[in-house]
Parts: sequence; structure tokens; C-alpha cells
Amino acid sequence: MLPFEITFAVIIGVLTVVIGILVKIIGFPDQFRKNFKRKSTRGLSTIFIVLAFVSYILWTLHGALQGDWVLILGQGVGIITTGMIVYQVIIYRNK
Repeated sequence: MLPFEITFAVIIGVLTVVIGILVKIIGFPDQFRKNFKRKSTRGLSTIFIVLAFVSYILWTLHGALQGDWVLILGQGVGIITTGMIVYQVIIYRNK
């Protein structure tokens, strides 16, 4: 017997976390590797990346204020992955 009831909301919550983390651990790191190989972020939307980074920060803070570990974990990974690309934008911009 599980310590919680499996409901539609629980299934959607789990899928949201899993898919969200996959995007963040596959999609953004893949972009990071491409940027690193080229030593450039040319063609990348800087505005999109910065907005995504700020969005992840705000959602993580919201999760912390609400005590919601799903938000904290899922969005916290986004801070790390988009933060890496923001860093690349900064260092490659001058080259």
C-alpha cells in the first residue's frame, strides 16, 4: 500500500517534474556543449535565455516561500542549466 493516493493530479505532477527536468538536463546542456565547442553563442536568443533564467529564479523563490519541493527542485535545475548559458553569453560576448 502506498502512503499516498494515486490521483490524476499526482500523475500530472510527477509528469510535470520528470519532463521539466529532462528539458533542463538534456536540452540546455546540449546547447551549452554546442556553445562551448564553437566558443560562441551566436544565433542564440540572449533575451530568451535571460528571461528563462529570471523565470526559473522567481519560480524557485515562489516554491521556497510556499514550501513546495516540486517547484524548488524542478525550477532549481533550470537556474543551474540556464545560468551556465547566461555565463557563456557573458564570456563569449567579448570575443
